[in-house]
Amino acid sequence: MSNHHHRNGWSRRDFIVTGVAGLAAAACNHGNSKTGGGSAASSAVNQSTFVFRKLGRTNITLPVVSMGSMNNPELIEAAFDQGVVHIDTSSAHARGNNERIIGRMVRNRPRDSFVIATSTGVDVFRDHRTELIRADADPHAVYESFEGSLERLGLDYVDIYYLAANWDRRTVMFEPFMKVLERMKKEGRTRFVGVTTHRNEPNVIHAAADSGFYDVVATAYNFRQHHRAQVREAIAHAAEAGLGVVAFKTQAGVYWDEERQHMINMRAALKWVLEDTNVHTTVPAFNTYEELREGLSVMSSLPLTPREREDLRLGDTMGWRGLYCQQCQQCRPQCPHRQDIPTLMRGHMYAIGYGDIDRARETLHTASVSMTPCRDCSQCTVRCAAGFDVQSRVAALHHRLA
Repeated sequence: MSNHHHRNGWSRRDFIVTGVAGLAAAACNHGNSKTGGGSAASSAVNQSTFVFRKLGRTNITLPVVSMGSMNNPELIEAAFDQGVVHIDTSSAHARGNNERIIGRMVRNRPRDSFVIATSTGVDVFRDHRTELIRADADPHAVYESFEGSLERLGLDYVDIYYLAANWDRRTVMFEPFMKVLERMKKEGRTRFVGVTTHRNEPNVIHAAADSGFYDVVATAYNFRQHHRAQVREAIAHAAEAGLGVVAFKTQAGVYWDEERQHMINMRAALKWVLEDTNVHTTVPAFNTYEELREGLSVMSSLPLTPREREDLRLGDTMGWRGLYCQQCQQCRPQCPHRQDIPTLMRGHMYAIGYGDIDRARETLHTASVSMTPCRDCSQCTVRCAAGFDVQSRVAALHHRLA
């Protein structure tokens, strides 16, 4: 989140002393039949500082800044202490370890004082030639993954359970998976269900809204998306249909350049997303206390300033490509070896932009992409629609992974 370098030395004490004043746990489960109503801590919230939005037709009201998965227990604890209510995780993040860490952090907190979302990815069920769910996909495997998440989190139920990594309308509407999600809700083991997407987002969002089944949709959404107008229109359709809308990938790759010399204005990037009032909350990843402080401070003044708008145009002004891959898939047919270049570019963004090598490895592993791709190619013939030098970025990713 930060706009400056060398801030990783902040301690938890520094954060609490200089953090956003007056923030505490928020009322987030109004009318939850499991808990009997709002948290006792809700009266301590400084609502003049925090901006809250209702998550669609659910009975969950959240601050507009939530938190993506993070493996630093002290940072998670500080986030809760300073008013973060919602944390988004996944069974795939750190191979389940992120869920275990979050479980330890919430163990002694009132259950109505936090909102947890987790997910399982549909990649393992996908025919990667057609991108569709295989006819022989076992929906019980989704339920088993869900039970594993509950066990790692140490919870009787989660607030939102997602089917993650949807690229196609037919995948969203895959009836065997929908029946499993319906079972989870009927058993009271998840309050709401949804889908996530960071590819072909408008199509997926419209499908979720039209289904009449899902409660929440989580989507990639940022100022660098070439099709951001179409994503915005789809989000409006989903919100009108009553779905909760959660935005991720809000920071658009973090850096403008591979050398990590020019950081995107992180506050401005987050504000850009939140200017869309159809987005109910965001889940940026915070790596340091300073990033967390900055993220929460966005709510003190949501409108973008003229200077911040200028900062978001720096890529065009300076000719910087950025690190965010649109996942448009135009590169895949060009590769004679049929490499999954969009996944490689996503891994590159995690390794170079986020500095998260484990997340890069995890991304490639989940999609069954080689950790040493393109070894046999002396010259790359792929031409990226966003202007990325694919060969050099794959080489940079390989170097970081090695």
